[in-house]
Amino acid sequence: MCGIAGCIGGRDQETVTKMLDALPHRGPDDRGLHVHGDNVLGHTRLSIVDVEGGHQPILVNDGRQAIVCNGEIYNFRALRKALSPSDGFLTKSDTEVILRLYQENGDACVRELDGMFAFAILDGDKCLMARDPVGIKPLYYGYLKDHLYFSSELGAMSLAGVDTVHEFPAGHYYTQESGFVRYYDIPAAADEQMTDIEETSARIRETFIHSVKKRLLADPQIPVGSFCSGGLDSSLVAAIAAEEIPNLHTFVVGMKGNDGEVSDDIKAGRIAAEHIGSTHHELLFTESDYYEALPTVINKLESYDPSLVRCAVPCYFTCKLAAEYVTVVLTGEGADEIFNGYHYMKHFPMADLNQEARRCIGSLHNINLQRADRMGMLFSLELRVPFLDVEMIELASRISPSLKIREHNGAKIEKWILRRAFEDTHYLPNSVLWRYKVQYTQGAGCEDLGEKLAHQMMSESEYERIRAENPQAVINSREAAYYFKIFRQFHPQDSILGSIGIWKGFDFAEEREHVRGTVDGDRKHDYADASDAAPADASQ
Repeated sequence: MCGIAGCIGGRDQETVTKMLDALPHRGPDDRGLHVHGDNVLGHTRLSIVDVEGGHQPILVNDGRQAIVCNGEIYNFRALRKALSPSDGFLTKSDTEVILRLYQENGDACVRELDGMFAFAILDGDKCLMARDPVGIKPLYYGYLKDHLYFSSELGAMSLAGVDTVHEFPAGHYYTQESGFVRYYDIPAAADEQMTDIEETSARIRETFIHSVKKRLLADPQIPVGSFCSGGLDSSLVAAIAAEEIPNLHTFVVGMKGNDGEVSDDIKAGRIAAEHIGSTHHELLFTESDYYEALPTVINKLESYDPSLVRCAVPCYFTCKLAAEYVTVVLTGEGADEIFNGYHYMKHFPMADLNQEARRCIGSLHNINLQRADRMGMLFSLELRVPFLDVEMIELASRISPSLKIREHNGAKIEKWILRRAFEDTHYLPNSVLWRYKVQYTQGAGCEDLGEKLAHQMMSESEYERIRAENPQAVINSREAAYYFKIFRQFHPQDSILGSIGIWKGFDFAEEREHVRGTVDGDRKHDYADASDAAPADASQ
């Protein structure tokens, strides 16, 4: 995992150097700069694969061809074996494989990569840039006259002097000749959908176990861990990883209530960790800790969207904890999108659910995935997301929604088929497998802290003033206005960020209301015995 920056069409080494100066957290282990003709590539490195020899930019043909990359290519060993260039590889890095693949297949090389990535290749005066299929890794670009600047983060882009910053679209590559070319599209709902429970469960188990295990890729000295909140998604990821990694390090955060009780995620995380035999770590943060972290979170998140900020704070603490023990950590991001896990989806017409899932997956690059990337990289921690493997996405698009949300005893259970797929296996106890879904903030016990602080610190009149003075921004509450005010302390009005406004994506406001409205009716699924939570006859 790394940070990249560059200038195409201009020998602006000074600006690219400043952009790299803004990205030390993304790459504390190494740094490199390459100038060729009227082009500059820069890189900051977090060493995970080929720790000793993976310095970037990687150069071949006397520097005429070069690459910088942020990400991991999970199938790089198979690709490398198939390539076997006669002149030999210079490194053991997955990044060099991309460059060699480009030499052999040109721009089409992007289609053969299995992983998360954002990269730029120089080939003389030509540039090829690309971003992974669903936008797990970030990439931004902008123009100043005839110079193209790019970087991993918005804060670095603000140093380039461009008028407008654009997000590089996920699932696309770019060259000067062809412009942006889509090489991947999130699959639409299949016409013929899988409805057989046993067959579907088997396919889910096989595909997901493979997805998790290939994301354990790292040099032997690089420790890999997993989030484990005690919810279905992260606990399942951790359970599969624990098969391969003895004494896997797992992580959970939460708060302690006034009654001395710890939050739900702490309790459930302990159950899951004990079952899978992991080395489990907890962090209990206080209300004061939350408020102290909030400005840093808003600054590094590069957003002031309340839904995103709320979830980013516990993610910040989890990443802070995990970074003390590991360099790579697996997460459960994406499960709710591909398996219809949000409570509001229970109110959707069944026929529309897979299309709604497709929409949500397409929005992840600038909401949940942005949060995961920024909070992880703030602590030089690489987060990996097995549920968003392209094979998992494709499989989920072919599963009938009637298996994803299923009614039992008058209550609809979300992600039913995922739970069913791992029932009666050794991976998780039923109390975790069938645990009621709660949002990150609910499980950590901090759901309303930001809203509470905003109402203490900001009057209604100040909210209205900020909203009126910034019509380009999406500010629909005092909480949003308060976060916007903090955001502006780090990113002034004349900053390039001011022209971007707020990222628009999934709106969790409705989701939150559905959660509150269904808690009383559905809480019987909390730590439920399988006989209470799952249909006795799976075919019913």
